[in-house]
Amino acid sequence: MTAVKWFSVFVLLFTSYVLSAQTVITDTPPYLPGELMGKPSAPRVHEKTSQRDLVDVFKKLLDMKDERGTDSTDQQQDKLRISGLPAAGYTLQTGFAAIAFANAIFSTAKDRKTNISNILANVTYSQYNQVIFPLQASIWTKENKYNIVVDWRYVKFPSYTYGLGGTTKLEDAYTIDYSSMRLHQRIFRSVATDLYAGVGYAFDYFWNVREVDPPFGVITDFQQYGLTEQSVSSGPTVNLLYDNRRIAVNADSGFYASAVYRDNLKALGSGDNWQSLQIDLRKYVRFPANSENVLAFWNYDWFTLGGGNPPYLLLPNTGGDPYSNTGRGYIQGRYRGLNMLYLESEYRFRITRDGLFGGVVFANAQSVAGRDNRYFDVIAPGYGGGLRIKLNKFSRTNIAIDYGLGIGGSKGFFVNLGEVF
Repeated sequence: MTAVKWFSVFVLLFTSYVLSAQTVITDTPPYLPGELMGKPSAPRVHEKTSQRDLVDVFKKLLDMKDERGTDSTDQQQDKLRISGLPAAGYTLQTGFAAIAFANAIFSTAKDRKTNISNILANVTYSQYNQVIFPLQASIWTKENKYNIVVDWRYVKFPSYTYGLGGTTKLEDAYTIDYSSMRLHQRIFRSVATDLYAGVGYAFDYFWNVREVDPPFGVITDFQQYGLTEQSVSSGPTVNLLYDNRRIAVNADSGFYASAVYRDNLKALGSGDNWQSLQIDLRKYVRFPANSENVLAFWNYDWFTLGGGNPPYLLLPNTGGDPYSNTGRGYIQGRYRGLNMLYLESEYRFRITRDGLFGGVVFANAQSVAGRDNRYFDVIAPGYGGGLRIKLNKFSRTNIAIDYGLGIGGSKGFFVNLGEVF
């Protein structure tokens, strides 16, 4: 579970202006939660000023002078800069939500080679009485030798579950309620150009877990799998990361590969011994080669290894990736199982020459292993399209508004700050 993907046009315009005019511009907007999960920043770039973004539109409407012409990478690097604003958001799982966030960016060294460090905290309250409170940080040491990544979250999250396997239906949905605490931390070391290796520790605690309105007279998949009021998962992680993308938040070329192995141990407080492996692969190609259009590919695989059984709420599931982005066309948690395979392709294209508006079309497919076996017997496709609105032309950050459809009547809007992958 990650923080709600949020956006508010006024808040984003104001935030984008403040960050563009007064802070160091990186490839990753410092207020973007998804980019604080351990991915090293790409080299800083400066978009052509002939392009337009929402800040340009906003300033023109108010007849304000544009002071963003200076490359802000020349500004003082080690100064602490703090911002905080309210915002509004929406996802299928949370409905509409109110959000208050605070962000701090700084550098641990004065040289321009060291990536910008980020600390982000926000509090979310949704229309479904959900509470989400993440604290996330990515701290870079001098010359990017080490990257310390923190992902701590408290969640009170009544939400839908549909059972296990690929044959579940939308009408199988019922509500489960729980509270959880997530304490994940990792440290990466640079071992070669664009290649990082790291170790970490992951702790997940769930309590007050209960089924609110289960189907009458039926033993649910959750009950059969093992419904307990509380669970603990605790163990070390081993991490490998390769990323040669020039701009992580909106890549137009390059390759990204991540592997995370997690070993949960009773000796460290875990309720059971179980292991998992998550593999994340992404490739970006300009198509046609001389255009600004991009063909992007994403493969995300999530495996339960050995004979262990993770808690039901930690099983591979739709939207359960660190960015909650898998499965456009389906609500988060729509499919759940012991293993998961996921493929997606997206074509990104410009609508206006100045880059203010763009569009995407996408298609994906997911498959989960059911309760009684670890085989992938059902494929659930999804597809759709969306609009891209340039929020910040210097960081190339877009507001992404997509509409996705899946099988069995699944459909809905999906909103992101930055590209989905």
